Parts: sequence; C-alpha cells; structure tokens
Amino acid sequence: MTDEQDQLSEILERRRRANGGILDVEAPTVQMVVFALGSELFAFPGANVTEILPLSPIHFVPGCPPSLEGVINVRGDIVSVIRLSDLLGAERTAAGRRTAILIGQGGGMCSGLRVDRVEDVLDVVRDAVHVPPCTLPEKLRPLATGVFEHRGRMVLALDLEQLFQDYRAGLG
Repeated sequence: MTDEQDQLSEILERRRRANGGILDVEAPTVQMVVFALGSELFAFPGANVTEILPLSPIHFVPGCPPSLEGVINVRGDIVSVIRLSDLLGAERTAAGRRTAILIGQGGGMCSGLRVDRVEDVLDVVRDAVHVPPCTLPEKLRPLATGVFEHRGRMVLALDLEQLFQDYRAGLG
C-alpha cells in the first residue's frame, strides 16, 4: 500500500468512528399542503387534499353564497369551488398565474378551494406542530389545529373537516 492509500484509509476510519454517535430516529410525521392566501401561509393535512389543480374556468352558479365562486369540470365531474379567503377572513386577491384549486374532502363534503398559490407539500414532524396562539382572530380559532415553521415563516394548520362541516351548517 502506498502512503496516499494509508492516509485515505486513516481518514475514512476516523469518519466512521466520528459518525458512530449519530443515530437515526424515526419521528412520526404528518403530510401538509402549505398554501398562501394573500401574505399569510396556511396548511391542510395532505390526507384531506386529494388533488392540486391549476386555476381553470370557474362557471358561476346563480343563487349561491358569495363564498361559492361556482363550479369546475374535473375530468367530467362537476366540483364546486369555494373562495377560501372569504371563509377565513383573509385578504382577497385577484387570480394570478400561480392561483390553484385544492380538491379537498372531509366532513361529508368534497369541494375545490381556491388559494393564491401552493407553497409546498411536505412531511412535518408532529412534535414541530405547536398549539395555535390564543391571539388568533375569532374566525380562525375553531379551525386551527396548530402552527409550524416553514422556510422561516409561521404556517397555521387548519382542520379541513371542521371547515367543511361549518360550511355545510351555514357558518361559512
């Protein structure tokens, strides 16, 4: 063996010993779909979001509540589209290039939810989701399940099933 091979072997052996103290820990995670409404970030559990669609033509339906923008055609199925900013009291913005529709299921309901943009779909360690602050606006308190940090910003996790139950009950 040459001196170079001996040095390389020695370096690799030191690295193996140094890394011997590192443990892989399996922490429970929850998948979240992070999205923006205006300047605020929110998230729904990925288990409740069946699809993320680009904005498509929304057809107005007369006589519906203002938060129901209309309906869209999703591969032959008619799906209602709710303007989520209206339900959450968030700032309403004009549709843009990144506007998306989340198809959500829960609370005995399936509907599209218009959001300004989808930021990410990620697995969040359950221990990283903290209790929501008591300073939340009244409208958000029954829907908030926690807060977590994503890319240096706070994200409010929401209960989509509760949102749909409230909407069906006429509270939305």
